[in-house]
Amino acid sequence: MKLEGKTAIITGGGRDIGRACAMRLAAEGANVAINYFSSSAGADETVAAIRASGGRAFARQGDLNDQADVDALVAATVAEFGGIDVLVNNSGGLIARKSLAEMSMDHWRAVMDLNLTSTVMMIKACLPHMKQGAIVNMASQAGRDGGGGGAIAYAASKGAVMTLTRGLAKEVGPDIRVNALCPGMIDTDFHNVFTKDEARRNLEQTAPVRRQGTPDDVANLVLFLACGDSGFITGANVDINGGMFFS
Repeated sequence: MKLEGKTAIITGGGRDIGRACAMRLAAEGANVAINYFSSSAGADETVAAIRASGGRAFARQGDLNDQADVDALVAATVAEFGGIDVLVNNSGGLIARKSLAEMSMDHWRAVMDLNLTSTVMMIKACLPHMKQGAIVNMASQAGRDGGGGGAIAYAASKGAVMTLTRGLAKEVGPDIRVNALCPGMIDTDFHNVFTKDEARRNLEQTAPVRRQGTPDDVANLVLFLACGDSGFITGANVDINGGMFFS
């Protein structure tokens, strides 16, 4: 029970990687507060599964670019569990594939807000309630290599999350550690929507591990970065891509 008695907030926790993170951290003893935007059924199912296993959890809908929703999530977590020890900033997305030439500035701002601004807002709201613990941000392999076609706004936002992670680690240490993950091809709805099946099959044939990643693969790494096992790691952006990109 590596997180026994600890409390974790997981944003975007209603499906895929967020759901896997909620289940994994709860299995190690954490109280879990789940934020979701539209995946209400998945969030409710996750809470029910955690409670059925003897854990404590709740889910709350919220737009993490809305200060009132951010503050309400944090306040509900503190009221229910007494504090915050772990923040997993998983919420984010690509929205649509657009080249720089064809995208509007509204699209640029929307992607930046979804991936970067919401992360900053959550961190700022949680820090006053974190005496010690860990923040785990979700960056991307796109932040390393620029992403695929039409993903320049997404890649830029994730690169900014990586730099935010490094700078924040210096500000809030030694009591709070800050790290990020840089996932590659993970078998989620994100890639169901935005990645051609041909590209996914090609990865399965060429990646050193010969498969796509799973949400559980990512959740296991989130657990490691959230608990004391990674006590000497902070400011790191950790690759998890099956060997398709070496940083």
